[in-house]
Amino acid sequence: MDKLRSVNYDELDAIEIGAAILGTGGGGNPYIGKLRCREELKKGNKIDVIPLNELKDDSLVVSLGGIGAPVVGIEKMEEGQECLRAMRALEKEFGCKIDALISSEIGGSNSMEPMLTAAQAGIPVVDGDGMGRAFPEMQMCTWSIYGHKSAPAAMADEKGNILVIRDTIDEVWVEKLARSGVVTMGAAAGIAMAPMKGSFVKNYAIPYTITQALSLGQNVINANKENKDPIETVLKHEDGKLLMTGKIVDLERHLKGGFAVGQIILEGFGEYQNDKGSIDLQNEFLVFRRNNKMEVCVPDLIVVLDSETGFPIGTELLRYGQRIAVLGLPCHKLLRTEKALEVIGPKAFGYHDLDYKPM
Repeated sequence: MDKLRSVNYDELDAIEIGAAILGTGGGGNPYIGKLRCREELKKGNKIDVIPLNELKDDSLVVSLGGIGAPVVGIEKMEEGQECLRAMRALEKEFGCKIDALISSEIGGSNSMEPMLTAAQAGIPVVDGDGMGRAFPEMQMCTWSIYGHKSAPAAMADEKGNILVIRDTIDEVWVEKLARSGVVTMGAAAGIAMAPMKGSFVKNYAIPYTITQALSLGQNVINANKENKDPIETVLKHEDGKLLMTGKIVDLERHLKGGFAVGQIILEGFGEYQNDKGSIDLQNEFLVFRRNNKMEVCVPDLIVVLDSETGFPIGTELLRYGQRIAVLGLPCHKLLRTEKALEVIGPKAFGYHDLDYKPM
């Protein structure tokens, strides 16, 4: 696929599907973000995309997105300019002009937030992101893992409140303070992190993930139109593995500290009819076990798709009785280093008895 230069009205459908697949169940539902992006295009604004390798070394790039619990994003409508106000607060804080935006995570609704804000601000969005998927906490971005300091960071809610987190002792405290703030703001807000130099972004962004989401979504749409197997299409596109087909027979999910946490229990069907499976979640799917044996865990991607259509099912849309396909997709190499695994490996999520084995 050629380098993406802009995103048009119809391509947003494909990005929505691709980003939701890469969201590994979390990151928020991109549907509402897609509708808001379309409204910007109707106004005559453009979603310009700059390829990662064309970013100037001295450009100032801001990573931004929504923060909160995915289920709240369904029930609580955003005002629409939360991330723009957070970005403007950073420009005021630093006394600078932001040149480009980039997604903190391509997975879920945060694929749409930078495109929406870029259209509103009249600046481009970079074809890349900081996770290559979705993770529940901000220090899990490649920027933080590889040395960027996120503070000062700015948060904005739908009511017009703006919070600037000016100094923190480390990246985890940016997350802790922001998470505390977003609970007070109603469990959904926009957040923008301190500007990064283009040279840093080129080294540590997961590359070309808007293009990846677009291509992935287009392939799923075409598979359904052409009566091809959409599950097989996703596996081939992402070099993935089918872990199980199963029916949800039990589901635990509740809000805790601004996160949706819980577990899914599966009974297999088809070639997996004698198997039982489970998936642990914290906004995103973290660990998949089949017959009580761990098969895939973070940072590799655990993806839940409708077994017939191949469309992704987020944690907030899981229901008893759904028939699903569970896929494992390999993560980017930037997420597999020793430094990265300290922050996004299974032990970082409290699974001290699990060792990460790359797919």
